[in-house]
Amino acid sequence: MGVGKSAVCSALLEQLQPGVYLDGDWCWNMRPFTVNAETKAMVLDNICAMLTRFLACEALDYVIFGWVLHQQEIWDEICRRLPLCDVEVYRFVLLASTETLRQRVAQDIAAGRREAGAVERSLAYLPLYGQVKARKLCTDNFTPCEAADWIAAQVRSGAE
Repeated sequence: MGVGKSAVCSALLEQLQPGVYLDGDWCWNMRPFTVNAETKAMVLDNICAMLTRFLACEALDYVIFGWVLHQQEIWDEICRRLPLCDVEVYRFVLLASTETLRQRVAQDIAAGRREAGAVERSLAYLPLYGQVKARKLCTDNFTPCEAADWIAAQVRSGAE
């Protein structure tokens, strides 16, 4: 939370076309926000179903998926459930420094885009990304468009 995932993925969609962007957070957009075994399973099922359909669509060359993926096990489970034959998968983690996260998330809370407590949750996830097998980009000094440029260049060059 707060590293710019949604903004970067939206900018990336402008560069990698024909493509589609699935924001995993959209699948959690429920009121009341309830995290339990049933809702976790439902969200993961829905994400995998949508990604499977996107991957099967011949009109799409790129499928961009953005979500808080702070545990390798989540990445592995999603990939295990997808038809990835003849699909190149690129994994990127966007990070930010503690100071930048505090500032960005606090601004979102003040603007009503996040609930109180989001700063602590975001900071608690930060060390977990060290265990995730992915290319990492600190977004502190990048605009969303610059971060998208970097990712698009990595994808176009075939760097995994």
